[in-house]
Amino acid sequence: MAKSYSLRPKRSDRFSFGLWTIMNVGRDPFGEPTRPPIDPLDVIVELAKRNVYSFELHAEDLVPMGASVRERNRLVRQAKKRMEDYNIKCTNCGSNCFSLPVFKDGAFTNNDPNIRAFAVQRYMCAIDMGHELGCRLCNLWWGRDGLEVEGSKDARDGIKWLRECCNLLTEYVLKNYPDYELSIEAKPNEPRGDIFLPTTGHALGFIATLDHPEKWGVVPELAHVRMAGLNSVHEVAQALDAGKLRGIHLNSQKPLRYDQDIRFGAEDLKESFFIVYLLETSDYRGTKSFDCHPYRTEDRQGVWDFVEGNMRTYLLLKEKVKAYQRDKQIQRLLKTTRARQKPLPSPHKIAATHYDMEKLVATRLPYEKLDQLIVELLLGAR
Repeated sequence: MAKSYSLRPKRSDRFSFGLWTIMNVGRDPFGEPTRPPIDPLDVIVELAKRNVYSFELHAEDLVPMGASVRERNRLVRQAKKRMEDYNIKCTNCGSNCFSLPVFKDGAFTNNDPNIRAFAVQRYMCAIDMGHELGCRLCNLWWGRDGLEVEGSKDARDGIKWLRECCNLLTEYVLKNYPDYELSIEAKPNEPRGDIFLPTTGHALGFIATLDHPEKWGVVPELAHVRMAGLNSVHEVAQALDAGKLRGIHLNSQKPLRYDQDIRFGAEDLKESFFIVYLLETSDYRGTKSFDCHPYRTEDRQGVWDFVEGNMRTYLLLKEKVKAYQRDKQIQRLLKTTRARQKPLPSPHKIAATHYDMEKLVATRLPYEKLDQLIVELLLGAR
């Protein structure tokens, strides 16, 4: 039977790609590039032609470090022109404070206060550029802010310096761009042995200690969660529950390995399904951004196959979410396991109530059947 839905993305799907994902040339720690670089301005156009809603970037993806003010302004003007001509937006502009040698021992947690100040300046410049490009979010991933030698810095100082730098950025935003927001993208390790604030939960706890926590949120990346052996669905759910989900970076990852940045849904289909379920059944209105890389084996055409594949997988899983909600047998099982939900009584009443443990433990929870039906749904058997 022919499918009754389209896998062609629409602007209303709010898909997004980081420029750095498309510009990736296939280099890895053990191998040289395998495909030629793509100009960032051309990337913007090609994404727009594929109905991508927006792009994300590090400021340095568009304007190389050391460029003159004149060159910087020229590139920003050209980017804005292409955005207008091809109807594509910019929704996040961060800064690359991890590649330059000056950040070899961190940016916001560097022992040298001048380097910390320089990193703050780089993010200020990224916020300026982002504002010019029409975006309202600066996402921070501090990949070098960690350590291998525990004695190299006191972890209490590291957290204190992170807080100081984040508060300075907040002050800058409040003064210059009051509608701007900032976010933290957590990662447990790589390129450092350990990175400060390694999970979304750590980031949420840290945000509560900032001078203006209302200006800060989180952007979980699925691969980063799975690198730590954790459940990405739970991390995204926690961010949603806290009202702090400012964006999401979709990709795939084999657990407990280096950061693979594999195409969305390619390695963890059931978990990817429940991520789509969360996003499509919540009040989340942000972009669905893909932060992954084409395989090193691909040429230029393979890069665009990769772009289209990410979006097709999301749209397929979105249809599976609708099927999940329509499936009468699955919904009956869900009702069986969740039908008894009601508010808990007062502490006084709980203390005075006798609970029959044998009766409680005898309740059937048909999770085997439920999980099998979900697997069959994803495999196309339902």
